[in-house]
Amino acid sequence: MNEKVLKILEFNKILASLSDRATSAPGKSLCTALAPMDELYDIEKAQDETASALMYLLRKGSISFGSNRDFSTCFRALSIESALTAGELLHLASFLENVDRVRRYRVFEKDAPEEDALRDVFDALYPVPDLLREIRHCILSEEEIADDASPELKRIRKNMQQTQDRIHTQLTKMVSSSYASYLQDAVITIRGNRYCIPVRAEHKAQVPGLILDQSSSGSTLFIEPAAIVEMDNTLRTLDNEEKKEIDRILAGISSLAAAHLSELKSDASAMTALDFAFAKASLALEQGAMRPVFNDEHIIDLKQARHPLIEKDKVVPIDVVLGIDYDMLVVTGPNTGGKTVSLKTTGLLTLMGMSGLHIPAGDGSRLSIFREIFADIGDEQSIEQSLSTFSAHMTSIVDIFKRVDRNCLCLFDELGAGTDPTEGAALAISILNFLHTRKITTMATTHYSELKVYAMQTEGVENASCEFNVETLRPTYRLLTGIPGKSNAFAISKRLGLPGYIIETAKEQLSQETQNFEDILTDLEIARRELEQKQQELDRERAAFDKEKQQLKVREKQLEKKRDDIIRRANEDARDILAGAKETADNAISAMRRSGKGADLSDMERIRTGLREKVSEKDSKLAFSSGRNNTAKRSSAPDEIKPGDSVRVISMGLTGIVQTKPDKDGNLFVQCGIMQTKCRLSDLEPVDDPSITGSAPQKSSSGSSLKKAFQKGASEGHMDLSRSAGISAELNLLGMTTDEAIMELDKYLDNARLSHLSSVRIVHGKGTGALRNAVQNYLRRQKWIVSYRAGDFGEGDAGVTIVTLKK
Repeated sequence: MNEKVLKILEFNKILASLSDRATSAPGKSLCTALAPMDELYDIEKAQDETASALMYLLRKGSISFGSNRDFSTCFRALSIESALTAGELLHLASFLENVDRVRRYRVFEKDAPEEDALRDVFDALYPVPDLLREIRHCILSEEEIADDASPELKRIRKNMQQTQDRIHTQLTKMVSSSYASYLQDAVITIRGNRYCIPVRAEHKAQVPGLILDQSSSGSTLFIEPAAIVEMDNTLRTLDNEEKKEIDRILAGISSLAAAHLSELKSDASAMTALDFAFAKASLALEQGAMRPVFNDEHIIDLKQARHPLIEKDKVVPIDVVLGIDYDMLVVTGPNTGGKTVSLKTTGLLTLMGMSGLHIPAGDGSRLSIFREIFADIGDEQSIEQSLSTFSAHMTSIVDIFKRVDRNCLCLFDELGAGTDPTEGAALAISILNFLHTRKITTMATTHYSELKVYAMQTEGVENASCEFNVETLRPTYRLLTGIPGKSNAFAISKRLGLPGYIIETAKEQLSQETQNFEDILTDLEIARRELEQKQQELDRERAAFDKEKQQLKVREKQLEKKRDDIIRRANEDARDILAGAKETADNAISAMRRSGKGADLSDMERIRTGLREKVSEKDSKLAFSSGRNNTAKRSSAPDEIKPGDSVRVISMGLTGIVQTKPDKDGNLFVQCGIMQTKCRLSDLEPVDDPSITGSAPQKSSSGSSLKKAFQKGASEGHMDLSRSAGISAELNLLGMTTDEAIMELDKYLDNARLSHLSSVRIVHGKGTGALRNAVQNYLRRQKWIVSYRAGDFGEGDAGVTIVTLKK
């Protein structure tokens, strides 16, 4: 990409902002060296890396690569087996610790991404733990090596410490006693790395030893006493041995680093690449940028694009489309209206996208790959080269024409300006036509009306304008495609106070054709604003409708859930009531059977009363609103029910004849078949059924007659137990005695009949055959059994009995 367009479109400022987000020197260098690419594979790979880094930032937060630095000098030294200094090795240790942190940063506890363009880069990181441990074990700082870096160093330093202690002991005795009167000061000092004491010059003969130095005045001599000379020599020898041992230790660690040189180089390269990718992601996060969709068909489709160098709260998003229905866009409008910004936004976002950066635009924005982008924007006049504004523009255009082809994007600002308007407009049309016939994607700004007409009359060329509010004299910076713009010079001048007669005189200078054209543009602008207002109203109504629709859906779901809950609870209550009623009925029937023919009627009455109380108890638990409404309706007219009326006892599901009038508490007696029951008025409702009779059947002590009468009464009362709890079509009697089995079978077959089962399967097993015989003997005596048979092969053979029930 040519350097001129990078400068004109201020791509260097984007790189500077990108570099600020890198955390290492190599990463910053990579950022500043970023350039647009022209291969789709390379662009998509770079975009993938930016997208993956952005995913990491959003899910795991930021990570620093600050310990990464330019290790090229160290690596060259290691490659020739040269030893590194303690400081260089410490830098390597910090770097390897940073590598380990970055490597662990990639690990996801859950929901690891399936697509990660940086996976291989992360996998290339290896912190060389043995080298890291050795450096941290041996080197404490750039000036200090640990005592236990080696046994030899530990021995040397131990001997040095002992020698220093002996020297200090000896000198302390000298300055405090034997030589105290000869000293200038009672101190121990060092000259030339050797211990000495300050002696007055006149007493030098009294202190035998080596004179190492003297004061500037000559009154003080620094003498190394003869008694410690040998110990000082020993200390110097140990000091040299220490230096040699430290050099040997550093050389050993450097040798270990050299053995891992390839891993170290790979780590440095990976860390730099990651720092670069995360800098791009950080920039995208800051700009609110999205990944563009690339094509090689010269299509640009920017949605809500924002210039990245304009503050977020000031920039106005624009939509730019090129290469679909038209490959040339002519933008018109007043000065400072945003034409040049629209031009630069298109060019700069294209450069950013081709460089692997996300762009500040809406999701789904499309960009194309261009071999070159050419831009003639701004005033490039030069006094030194004797170039006027027009000449500078023409020089730039001539240079562009020498290199442009169909795979280029051309951006022109104020094309044809700086010369006679008539000639400038003609020249601009000719330039645009040259580019259009060669299908070169072009975007140009102008004030010339002739170019507006050219765009309107030429297929593949489209007008666009930057909106201007004449009332406020301020541009809105919105780019309106398909509508040519007006300069609004007359309107602006009038608003600013220019006399009307001057404006009218100016209008008279325009040709009738020009005036007509401007009037058409004015009408189009008015029509556009009206349509835009109507569209906004429709959008608001649609949004309100969608919101209301969504609320209705939510409410409908809530009502459905509530309805399902009510039905579920009602079914559960009904199942419990029916199950309880069935159990109570079974117990009552069993009691009646056990009573036999000699049953006492008082016992029968107690059974009947207990049954009625059970039914009343279940009825009191029903709290459905419909029942309450019916109760309210029934109790509102107590005089409507009188003796002899046919009624239905709601709680019992039976019909009968009213025998008495209601008492003061609203209770009365009703004859239901052979039973006379005391009921509340609110539990009755009138029925129109001539088949109901009030005559009581003849008394009988027979239990079977009582049972039949009870069954007849239930039948006459239309008791409906078909909705009993879901009963299985199979009964398992295995493990039971014959008595237990027959009792269970009796209850089960009653439930099966109430559930309208046509056929059931009784499992009794083969065994000795006693249980099978008892079951079949019982079935043989039941008149409501149509037939029974042993199971066929696959049904259980002789271990089961298949029973067919009457419908």
